[in-house]
Amino acid sequence: MKTLAKKTYDVAIFGGGPAGISAAYTAAKLGLKTLLVEKNNYLGGQMTGGLVVPMMKSTSDEINTEFYKKLIEYAKKFNAQVTYSDNNDGWLNPVLLKIIFETMLKDAGADILYEAQLSDKYISGNNKNIDFIEIKSKILSLHIYSKHYVDATGDSNLCKFLNCNFIDDKNKFQPASLRFIVSNINLEKFSTQILNADQNREVTTSARINDNIHLSTAYTFDTSKIWGLAPFFEKALDAGDLKYSDTAYFQVFTIANMPGSLSFNCPRLEDCNNNDTFSYSNSLIEARAAIFRIYNFMKKYFDGFEESFISQIADITGVRVSKRPKTKYIYKLSDILSSKSFDNSILTADYPVDIHSNTKDGSTLKAVKKYFLPIESLICDDYNNLFVCGRNLGAEFEAQAALRIQKSCMSMGEGLAKFLYKNK
Repeated sequence: MKTLAKKTYDVAIFGGGPAGISAAYTAAKLGLKTLLVEKNNYLGGQMTGGLVVPMMKSTSDEINTEFYKKLIEYAKKFNAQVTYSDNNDGWLNPVLLKIIFETMLKDAGADILYEAQLSDKYISGNNKNIDFIEIKSKILSLHIYSKHYVDATGDSNLCKFLNCNFIDDKNKFQPASLRFIVSNINLEKFSTQILNADQNREVTTSARINDNIHLSTAYTFDTSKIWGLAPFFEKALDAGDLKYSDTAYFQVFTIANMPGSLSFNCPRLEDCNNNDTFSYSNSLIEARAAIFRIYNFMKKYFDGFEESFISQIADITGVRVSKRPKTKYIYKLSDILSSKSFDNSILTADYPVDIHSNTKDGSTLKAVKKYFLPIESLICDDYNNLFVCGRNLGAEFEAQAALRIQKSCMSMGEGLAKFLYKNK
């Protein structure tokens, strides 16, 4: 393995998901020498590898939304964006986003290093500062010297590597999902059927945009509301076409510039036993089996799927929550519910507290007013030059359940980059 002496940056960001990309783009545009390190060979994280589209809608009166607006501009140039009937302009194409994100970072002047992993070595200097991080890829190992280090991995991989202290809420979790795409659907026929079956326009909607049908519908086994699609799922259960676990959560969306295709926000992974080495792998195996059951259910019970096929299964699991390090300020559910203001807020949002559960009627979707997040929730306690952004921010479980959406993660990344520029 060839060893390079070192590379020096102002900001080194680990994790190329929405938060990391936003931080890298903003930092580079501000003139900071910026590196983005990504373990996969593409950018986008959950948005691309996890097929998590569209972006969830939040308040338009946000702080640090320049990156988001620029992303929409780029996506329109690639014909990878539509604005849905509820004015959510975050309906994007997950395949083309891989190209769009690279184009944006190239234009901004940031360096990208793919297929790079943290080594088992690092040196920490005096005053709780990280001097350098060693990373390795298939062809090199490299010492990264940076003024600032950012963990935007979602799973807090850098913070774990550095033995940081974490928020203790290990008994609280949300189930992950494994998304997939079905293509060659007659969406005209499917749209007509589901609109007739479900009159609730907060759940089932359809619109013709740029001569293409776009739609969304959902069903869960929770009894919080009457689901228009319930008869289809109940009949399939009785016939043995679905397992009970398949009915826990079902949601579909059309995709920009992918006519005749639906993105499925399901199935959920079954509960994983952290003490069982094989439980996660077995859950993935069962999830892929569930995808085939759900696909055949769609072909049998819904119009328009006669010539359809499964075109993609997500490369990575749709994780909603993970370990989060202790930060200068641990953001709380009470901060959201009270709309607590801060002198140094880096985002505003009004996305609800959204907690998924594998237990019937165990999920939470609590509407809230506009809330604010302070920069201190992104500043790690353990090192002076270590920061986090994205779903692994310093927040209580319930608060993280509201802040984990892509749009908020992008604001975190942008706000953090601006903070680092001011403190360069």
